[in-house]
Amino acid sequence: MFRIRQSSREDAEQILAVAEHLDTVNLPADRRHIERILELSEKSFAATVPAVEREYLFVLEDLGKRRVIGTSMVHAQHGTKRAPHIFFRVENDERYSYTLDRYFVHRTLRIGYNYAGPTEIGGLILLPEYRGNPESLGKLLSYVRFLFIRMHREVFRDQVLSELLPPLEPDGTSRLWEHLGRHFTGLSYQEADLLSKDNKEFIHALFPDDPIHCELLPAEVREIIGQVGPETRGVEKILRRIGFEYAGQIDPFDGGPHFVATTDQIPLVRDAAQVPLALVDDTDGARPWAILGVEGPAGFRAVGARVIKQDDGRFGVTKDVIDRLGVGADPRAWLVLA
Repeated sequence: MFRIRQSSREDAEQILAVAEHLDTVNLPADRRHIERILELSEKSFAATVPAVEREYLFVLEDLGKRRVIGTSMVHAQHGTKRAPHIFFRVENDERYSYTLDRYFVHRTLRIGYNYAGPTEIGGLILLPEYRGNPESLGKLLSYVRFLFIRMHREVFRDQVLSELLPPLEPDGTSRLWEHLGRHFTGLSYQEADLLSKDNKEFIHALFPDDPIHCELLPAEVREIIGQVGPETRGVEKILRRIGFEYAGQIDPFDGGPHFVATTDQIPLVRDAAQVPLALVDDTDGARPWAILGVEGPAGFRAVGARVIKQDDGRFGVTKDVIDRLGVGADPRAWLVLA
């Protein structure tokens, strides 16, 4: 049995163990940062911080083992006046010589800043032993964020961003950073990555505003710009399935691609609705699969389950779904077919 819920500060130890499987900017494998993320997440769910500062961390539990086995996150707004969203625009520079009758299209990188940025999803990690589970746990972790966005649509922006990891070196470093960012900052990838979690001012101050021609970079660097790494190819497939597209932008640290979608055109946001539930004895495997979410005294909870749409408009679910959601008499839940 599995359930997604909002995180709490008591989850720090287990989340650290999960984060160590995929050390990312959004969810670094660092106790101090995880404790800060959990503190902000708790305040975000309680709506005690301004909407633009809210960052929500969800955890997936194996209820039988009482174990956190995965995480996902949504940032209400990624990019503010205090902490802009920073990226490289990937552009083409066309050149033609009449004298030589030669035409070239050169790829360039130009630094960009967004001070009123989009909503961002990230921090998606599922422990390896749970990948490929018949209950589609990776899809549940990813999709639940869009159900939550619909539940609190007024908090979130009109565009959603996902930054995907590119191919990295075996030691976790980035070829792009070693051949580019290091020369402009004097910092190693690890040093810059750690510093950027708290302060990105050094990028604005030290990176050039003029376009950087990719032809000046080694071939092994050019080939990974905008490419999705093996760890996140599954995420790319999920995102493309629900309308995300490559934005022509990459991360200035590692060259990973940015994918975007219009919030209200994402099917999981557009089609989600609050519905009444009914208790049924069984839902066979031919029934549609849905994500159901509720909020109550225990906070936000969500599950993935087969449902039966009844003639009276209610959706039939089994008792274990009711129990995992923690709803009582005349239950209602937000639901989206997935």
